Amino acid sequence: MNIVIHPTYFPNIAHFVAMANAKTVAFEMDDNFLKQTYRNRAYIYGANGKLGLNIPVIHSQKNRQKYRDVKIFNEDNWQSLHWKSLLSAYRTSPFFEYYEDELQHLFTEKAEFLLDFNLKCFEVITDCLQLDLELTKTETYQKTYSDKTDFRPLVHAKKEPLYPFESYTQVFNSKHGYIPNLSILDLLFNEGPNALNYLEAQNISLL
Repeated sequence: MNIVIHPTYFPNIAHFVAMANAKTVAFEMDDNFLKQTYRNRAYIYGANGKLGLNIPVIHSQKNRQKYRDVKIFNEDNWQSLHWKSLLSAYRTSPFFEYYEDELQHLFTEKAEFLLDFNLKCFEVITDCLQLDLELTKTETYQKTYSDKTDFRPLVHAKKEPLYPFESYTQVFNSKHGYIPNLSILDLLFNEGPNALNYLEAQNISLL
């Protein structure tokens, strides 16, 4: 299966299931930026349940702005807040310390553009997962594809379908139960080297 998909902030499990089971992956690089999508947000499992991590961005005065042109609003100390949230949520997880050093620099080095930062995070995560992808980047926007399965709708954070993925043990399971389709970070910190096997064993399709 050849797919086209959006690069997002620490993509959720649905994104990674699609990519781990694809023959080739094309990243959408020429679309417009929309609010309330996974382009600048990820969800983790905090002590009080599902917790959103949002990257603040500088909104253009124009009606439309390309995703690749969106700048991060670094006046907010968002990187430090996100890292503290991850520490609070996952420092007792089985594999947090195993990956901590590989991830921490992402929350100290400043980034100007959202898309560039997301791609940087993606590279680190695929290294942690030991996931090799045949990856390309689109050069122009196409509304439809005849040669690729279009997983771009996964970018929308609202009204998500309930994916039939297997459950795995999460840090706060006993408090709030299983929370599905969180950021890949949740799977990585809880399953460690088994995370890739988990992703490859799941199935996903878009209605």
